[in-house]
Amino acid sequence: MRIRATVAAVSGALALSALAVPAAQADGSSVDRADVAKVRRAAVAATGRAAAAEGRPYALNVSFSNFTIAKAVKVGTTNHVSTTVSYTLTHGADVDIKARDFLTDPILYKGSFAAPENRLYGNKPAVCTATSTTTATCKGTIDVYPAASELINSDAGSWKASAEATAFNGEDPDDEVFDITKVGYKSQGGLGTTLLQRYSKQTVNASPEPVQKGKTITVTGKLSRANWEDNKYHGYTAQPVKLQFRKKDSSTYTTVKTVTTNGTGELKATVTATVDGYFRYTFAGTSTTPAATAAGDYVDVR
Repeated sequence: MRIRATVAAVSGALALSALAVPAAQADGSSVDRADVAKVRRAAVAATGRAAAAEGRPYALNVSFSNFTIAKAVKVGTTNHVSTTVSYTLTHGADVDIKARDFLTDPILYKGSFAAPENRLYGNKPAVCTATSTTTATCKGTIDVYPAASELINSDAGSWKASAEATAFNGEDPDDEVFDITKVGYKSQGGLGTTLLQRYSKQTVNASPEPVQKGKTITVTGKLSRANWEDNKYHGYTAQPVKLQFRKKDSSTYTTVKTVTTNGTGELKATVTATVDGYFRYTFAGTSTTPAATAAGDYVDVR
């Protein structure tokens, strides 16, 4: 299971070593993700005891480009969310990407690349398809489990993309003699960006139903969003939300007024009944929270 890094306890490049990775093993691979984490720790250890004790992997002759990911990833309170990513891996002739002990991963990180506040991985390493003798297109996923305490609310917003590759070259991390200096490793940040957003919900209720023409209709609703710390939905406060209406025989909504959510995310507005039609509330979204629109609530005007 992945664990959120406590950056206050570590700093600089060594912060990477505090981030655990899932131990899912690649199909057909002779090594697993925990082995990669060991190599990563050694790679980012600049000097001192850690580097002296473990040694360091050599710089693998690879680079990453053309990273593609959805513009936004919407994450609720409990459901597993998976988003597909792809990137180009360029490598030297000495790198065998088809080897059973070669792995590459896409990664999302919050904050700086050297000392991220949090990182997210896929359940399995990426799968690469060669496009030439030195390039390949790699496809993988970023998997998010909000119920597993992977995220806190302040994680919502902009995240950056990175990728890494590890070539074990026949070295077995479980052997008593494991020469990490014969293992190649490369990581690269700043490959792209995405928004990680707290999933939102919008409701609406127009009453009374039916209503006499010329009388007052009261339209209530609530805007709520996922709380990643208690896995519940809470009202999104102080947000502008549009109240819209469309006539019974129309397919087009028009904005009646803009209403601001109160301290619990509730909305309330009044309008005069004129013709039969549908009322809805629609929220445009923010960088931390996606747009949300309620289904229209029909009012019969008599």
